[in-house]
Amino acid sequence: MALSAIVSVKTNHFIRCYLFPGLVFQSVIVGGGYGTGREIAEFFLVHGPLGGLLGMGVACLAWGVVLAVAFEFARLTKSYNYRSFFRQLLGRAWPLFEIIYLLIALLVLAVLGSAASEMVSSALGIPGIVGTLVLLMCVGMLAYFGSKTIEGVLAFWSLLLYLVYSVFLIWNVNVFGDDISQALATNEIIGAWHMDGLRYAAYNLNALAAVLFVLPHLETRQEAVSSGLLAGVIGIVPGIFVFVAMLAQYPQIIDIAVPITSLLQGLDALWFFVIFQVILFGTFIETGAGIIHAINERIASVFIEHKKRFPKRLRFGIAVCILAVAVFLADSVGIIGLIAQGYGMLSYAFIAIVILPLMTLGLYRIVRAN
Repeated sequence: MALSAIVSVKTNHFIRCYLFPGLVFQSVIVGGGYGTGREIAEFFLVHGPLGGLLGMGVACLAWGVVLAVAFEFARLTKSYNYRSFFRQLLGRAWPLFEIIYLLIALLVLAVLGSAASEMVSSALGIPGIVGTLVLLMCVGMLAYFGSKTIEGVLAFWSLLLYLVYSVFLIWNVNVFGDDISQALATNEIIGAWHMDGLRYAAYNLNALAAVLFVLPHLETRQEAVSSGLLAGVIGIVPGIFVFVAMLAQYPQIIDIAVPITSLLQGLDALWFFVIFQVILFGTFIETGAGIIHAINERIASVFIEHKKRFPKRLRFGIAVCILAVAVFLADSVGIIGLIAQGYGMLSYAFIAIVILPLMTLGLYRIVRAN
C-alpha cells in the first residue's frame, strides 16, 4: 500500500512537472495556431513542403530553448504570473511587455472569433454571430472558475486533441497518400523559411504568460529545463500533423481562408466532420481561456498585494469585455488580413522586448544563481 502510494505521488509529480506545462502551452497556441490551418499556410506552407517542415523544426527548437530558460527563471524568482515575471526580467520597463501581450492577445482572440463565426456559419448554416457568442460565454465561464479548472480542462482537451489530430493525419495519409508523397518528393524550398520559423515561434511564445500559473510544481533546475524543452516538442507536433495533411491539397490550399474545413470536406465523412468541428471549437475555447486567464492572474496579483480578494464575477467580466473588443476587430478586418498583417509586426516587437532580454539578462541571472 505504501509503495503504491509512493508510485502514485511520483507519477502525479512527473505529469505536473513534465507534461502539464507543455500541454497548457500547446492548448494556448493551438486554437489560433493550428485550429484553422491558416497560420500553417501563412508561415510554413508558402515555403514549400520541405521548406515548411524545416521552418517548423526551427520553431520547435526556438520554443524549447526559450521555454527552458523561461521556466527556470520563473522557478528561481518565484514568478508565476506575467506581472511578477517581467518585473523581475525588465525592471521598470516591464509595462512594455504588457502592451505587446495585450495586442497579441486581442489579435489571437480576434482570429478565434472570426474562425468560430465562419465555422458555425458554414457547418450549420446559421448566423456566425452565434458561434462567436458561444465562444465568448464558454471562455467567460472558464475564466470565472479559475486556475484549477482551467489547468484540468486544458490538459484533458490537449490529450483529446492529440488523439483526434492523429486520426485526422492517418486518415488523410491513407486517402491522399499519393498526393502527399508527390508534394514531399519535390523537396521544394521557397524563400526565408528559417525567418518565418523564428517569427512564428516568437509571437506564439506570448503563450508563456498563460503557462506561468502551472509552474509552481517545478522544484529543480532539471525539471524546469526538461519541461521547457519538452514543451517545444509537445507544442509543434499537432502543427506537423496539420501541415502534412495540408500537402494533400498543395498548393491551392494556401489561399483558402480556413484550410482545415477544406481538408475535412475532402474526407467526405459527416460523422468525423462533426467530431472534428467539436474538438476544434473546444481548442478555440481553451486558447481564449488560457490567454485571458493570464490577464486575470496579473490583475489578481495586484489584489493580493493590497490584501484583497479578486472577485470571480470580475474574472468573468474582464473575459467578456476583452473578447467583445476582439470580436469587433475580427469583424472589421477578417481572418486572413489579421494573420497576414498583424502577426508579423508583433513578432518582431516580441523578440526585442521579451526574447532578447530573457536570453541575455535572464540567462545571466540563472548562471549567476548557479
